[in-house]
Amino acid sequence: MDLRIVQVDSSEVLDSRGNPTVAVEITLADGSSGRAMVPSGASTGAHEAVELRDGDTQRFGGKGVLQAVEHVRTTIAEALRGMDASDQRGIDQALIALDGTPNKAKLGANAILGVSLACAHVSAAALGLPLYRYLGGADAHLLPVPCFNILNGGQHAQNSTDFQEYMLAPAGVASFHEALRCGAEVYHALRAVLHDRGASTNIGDEGGFAPSLPSNEAAIEVILEAIQRAGYTPGKECFLALDPAATSFYADGKYHLTREGCSLTSAALVDFYAQWVDRYPIISLEDGLAENDWDGWQLLTERLGQRIQLVGDDLLVTNVQFLRRALQEQSCNSILIKLNQIGTLTETIQTVREAQHAGWTTMVSHRSGETEDTTIADFVVAMGCGMIKSGAPARGERVAKYNRLMTIEAQLGASGSYAGLAAFKRATAS
Repeated sequence: MDLRIVQVDSSEVLDSRGNPTVAVEITLADGSSGRAMVPSGASTGAHEAVELRDGDTQRFGGKGVLQAVEHVRTTIAEALRGMDASDQRGIDQALIALDGTPNKAKLGANAILGVSLACAHVSAAALGLPLYRYLGGADAHLLPVPCFNILNGGQHAQNSTDFQEYMLAPAGVASFHEALRCGAEVYHALRAVLHDRGASTNIGDEGGFAPSLPSNEAAIEVILEAIQRAGYTPGKECFLALDPAATSFYADGKYHLTREGCSLTSAALVDFYAQWVDRYPIISLEDGLAENDWDGWQLLTERLGQRIQLVGDDLLVTNVQFLRRALQEQSCNSILIKLNQIGTLTETIQTVREAQHAGWTTMVSHRSGETEDTTIADFVVAMGCGMIKSGAPARGERVAKYNRLMTIEAQLGASGSYAGLAAFKRATAS
């Protein structure tokens, strides 16, 4: 076995929106090879690592990634050739130093992440291990609760709700495969509910339905009806997880809910959420306030932090520095984990471990522009995060992650366990 890197190659491939993204393949001296593809977000936090795009309007409307691909083939390949691919920290530190900017703007976080992940894949292949075992060691065993984005709004759909994601969390079932079945059954029931109401059953970027509804609350009502139509009980097997993506409707110090016809202060929006938590089986709220509304986040956490999971995404961008601020200021109690927000595997693992050490929950997430790459399915098991969001149980790039988790569940057998409701810590079945 020889883990020295002999070749680093890259190419431009398409994501699920038909936009270019970066693929990286690494070959070792022993002939092993590993490949990774990098996702892309539409609803992105202002503090995320920089995704390098060409800006050439003659190709893909300026969204080409040939510069990032070339950085991988030349600058990065020259620096990494001969290094031990399994030295993940050393590889990632070399990539960060090679870029030399605080947000990976020179080489591009898409180029850097592709290489970082490909190194993990090729090392696992060389050692004959599945990626979750290679990254997580002997104790990797926890299957996550899938949070299915079955109704899309905000920046993931047009003329739909203000809130971006209405997710189904089958946390009250006994296994991952039962959770996947539950998600698929409720998804199909939701299609029938919307059809019966004369609403659109077109889908958004993440596979969820994107109907034009009269209010944000109407989205909850149709989902609850779908849960019951599918033969499940809200608050028993099925719970709700919301991602309003509040930055997208925040301006001039107010939150503008066009579906409700009102503009709210931070305190009023917190009241709004509290009323929903009183009425509905909501166990998780992600990006309930804007990415720079730190005072609002403190208020939200003070008000609801002992009742539900409050997830920071745009607020924290998988960045340990923002995480530490949130811990100090008692904002949030959970963090969303997106590998391409920070740009290397090592930095992502550090953020996960610090959050877990502080007693926070961690939810691994896809992006709205995805590929068939299933790295996050292995990653969530390796890190014992207990929750994953990868869109609706529809569209190949989403289902690929869920199907990979089914394979992992089968491989783990009796040694595996389903995270269930305990993953959310503060939630209890009714």
